[in-house]
Formats: sequence, C-alpha cells, structure tokens
Amino acid sequence: MDEIAVLIPCYNESKTIEKVVKEFKEALPEAVIYVYDNNSTDGTDEIAKNAGAVVRYEHQQGKGNVIRRMFSEIDAKCYIMVDGDDTYPATNVREMADKVLIDRADMVVGDRLSSTYFKENKRPFHNLGNSLVRASINMLFKSDIKDIMTGYRAFSYRFVKTFPVLSKGFEIETEMSIHAVDKNMYVENVVIDYRDRPEGSISKLNTYSDGFKVLRTIFRLFRTYRPARYFGFISFVLTALAAGFMVPVIIEYIQTGLVPRFPTLIVCGFAVIAAIQSFFTGQLLKTIYQKNRQDFEMNLYNVTSEMNEKLEK
Repeated sequence: MDEIAVLIPCYNESKTIEKVVKEFKEALPEAVIYVYDNNSTDGTDEIAKNAGAVVRYEHQQGKGNVIRRMFSEIDAKCYIMVDGDDTYPATNVREMADKVLIDRADMVVGDRLSSTYFKENKRPFHNLGNSLVRASINMLFKSDIKDIMTGYRAFSYRFVKTFPVLSKGFEIETEMSIHAVDKNMYVENVVIDYRDRPEGSISKLNTYSDGFKVLRTIFRLFRTYRPARYFGFISFVLTALAAGFMVPVIIEYIQTGLVPRFPTLIVCGFAVIAAIQSFFTGQLLKTIYQKNRQDFEMNLYNVTSEMNEKLEK
C-alpha cells in the first residue's frame, strides 16, 4: 500500500503533464505519481513516463470512467487527485495530505473559489456555473463545501473504497461532494491558488452540455438521497394546484347546487390522488434509503478493517 498516491487523469495534456508530474514529485517525494491516460493522441503517456510517473490506461472515454479505474486499482493511505492541465500548483498539497494522514479527514477540497479562480479563469459562464452548483448543493444538502467542482482533492482510503462511481464524465466531482455530505464523511476545505490554462492548452469541459449534465446529476442525487423531500415537494405542488382549481368549483356548487365545470373537478381529483401517491412514494423510498445507510456503515467498518490488515502485512 502506498503512503500517498497522486492520481492524474489525462486526455491530451502533452503541453503540461511533464511540469505537473515534476512539481508534485518535488512537493511529495514519498508519493507515487500515477498518470491514467484516457485515449490521448498527442503522446501524453510517453511524456509522463519520461517525467517519472507510473502510466496506466483507461480506454472508456470520460473522467468518471478514469476515476473509477484509479480508485479500484490503487491502494494508498492518502490519495491526491489533481488535473493534468497545470491549473493547480503543488503549493498546498502537503497541507491537504496532512489533513488526511494526521487529522483523519475523508475528503479535502481544494477551494479555488475563495482565492484566484474568478480572476484567473477567462470563461465567465464557468464562473457562473461554479457559483450556481455550489449554492444549489449547499442549499439542497445543507452543507458548507466551498468548491463543488474543483479537480484538486485529497481522499482517505475509506472514502475511495466506499465511493460508488456512477458518473462517466465531468459530473464526477459533483457526485463526490454529495456522497461525502450524505454519508457524513469528514470534509475539510483548503484554500488553494488557481492559474488559468497555459496558452495552447484546451479545456475538455463544455460549458453548456457538461453544465446541464452536472445540474441533472444534482437533482438525480437529490431524488436518491433525499426522497422524502423530493417527492414531498411534488406532492405539495400537486395538492396546491388541485386546491386552487377546485375552490371555485366548490364555491359555485355551494351557491347554485350545480357543477358546470365537471372536467375540472375530475382533473383535480386525479391530481390529489397523484399527490397522495407521491407522498407515500417518498416515505417508502426514505425507508429504503435508511436501510442502505445502515448497510453502508457496516461496509465502512469492513473497509477500515481491510485497510488495517493491509498495513500490518
């Protein structure tokens, strides 16, 4: 088992990968640097090998697929995840590693948004998107994570080995953040410097398509992790709409003894039935979710015991 494993997912980062590998080797000489090449066509893998990294491959395209491969193959007491585009300096990596190794944090978030991100990043819609995602998750999940979509993080062994990777692309950071909050993991924030990509280095993140995927992931996970609130809200909206349309019908019936808008009454009745179904669906899924949480806690104990056994060998 490695003491520290630096994980660098890469796709066509030939202009920056050598600098990134050397910076992190200098900052963490005891760490093993792993570069996972995701079908690069510009020689990223050879450059990384020559710089001293252990190079492996993931042929399914997408950052989420690469992270899944990394987490399943590598055992370490502390994992550092960083992008290969040279936007994250290695200045704060020792502090982040110590929070895992000494303070026993499960996830350490490299917080760009509290330092130089909005000044360095030249893509205004990325700035807006990051702020929107952060506000949405912290409101929906009652958390206080400073930077939801940062690609610079540190993890404990037990986080990595109990994190179910479902996203295939750039939604993976959002999924990590929500998983940590939902499973009551110990999360720390470390303010880091951020620098924009050097000239000639192109971002693989599409502002609009990937942005919509991230928002869709937030609401999908909110439905999964907070079913009572999700379906309770739907039930409330349906009930309110039914009541709003039904009140005039009832008033007219009291005044005249007639129901001329009979179709409206029927639709309102079906809306109330749907509201009741939605409410009890939320309660049922909440019970299933709570059972899954119990199973997760038991799995967490098993993973911790597994790590202790590997350390003793």
